[in-house]
Amino acid sequence: MKKQTLNILYCLLAAFIMVSCQKNVKSTDAVPQAVSDDVLASIKAYGFSTSDVHPTDGGYIVEGDIFLSNDDLALKVSGPTLQVAKTEQYRTTNLVTGLPRIIKIKVSNLGAAFISGTDTAIARYNRLGLRITFQRITSGTADITIQGFNQGPSGGYITLGSSGFPTSAGKPYNLIQMNTNAQAYGANPNVLYVGSVIQHEIGHCIGMRHTDYMNRAYSCGGTATNEGTAGVGAIQIPGTPSTADPNSWMLACSNGGNRTFNANDIIALKYLYK
Repeated sequence: MKKQTLNILYCLLAAFIMVSCQKNVKSTDAVPQAVSDDVLASIKAYGFSTSDVHPTDGGYIVEGDIFLSNDDLALKVSGPTLQVAKTEQYRTTNLVTGLPRIIKIKVSNLGAAFISGTDTAIARYNRLGLRITFQRITSGTADITIQGFNQGPSGGYITLGSSGFPTSAGKPYNLIQMNTNAQAYGANPNVLYVGSVIQHEIGHCIGMRHTDYMNRAYSCGGTATNEGTAGVGAIQIPGTPSTADPNSWMLACSNGGNRTFNANDIIALKYLYK
């Protein structure tokens, strides 16, 4: 998620393996460490911009909000490109299979706001009557674990959360990470805001790309940036609009408040999972 000086813009982001949320913050951190030419070449090979690369634990943040792990960058880019350059709801090539299916979610070692935020997100999905439903558990094996990490700002950025996309075996991505650092959500996180971020990250776990992945400037402002297919596909979902959709829960950036599904989001989810 990004926070600008005059206009607060919170990015809910996507990556091909890990999806992270960040915001810009005023920081007295040292100048970001240099990125090697080899790393920049790998980032470019995946189709991402190399003009704004920030090292972070385990990898790099590119284009302001996309996390690429060191393991991701070590892989050779291959395979077909599936891309539709409009502003609609998009899914990845892989989806959750074995429907109907209950996806169990466990919150591990996080505070009350994150637990309540998870319950908020789960309730919003379950009200749609999909063939995937969500259940928060406190013991046993979870399909998705939500856990915390504490990382302050680096180079003017702070990561708010991360997730990923379904596996080729039809399983949801199994991890959502939420930043517990006070500069991420504050000392007293707003439940509806936290819940909206978790709702968005769950969307990635079941195969949703950003609504404006092909032009993040639509919701984030600044220079037009295409996230690319990122090795997971970006397939337009029939029945969703071919014009701008300003209130989608999967827009790359929001105002950092309470955002849930709009009418077109519901069409997209029911097309995939009803």
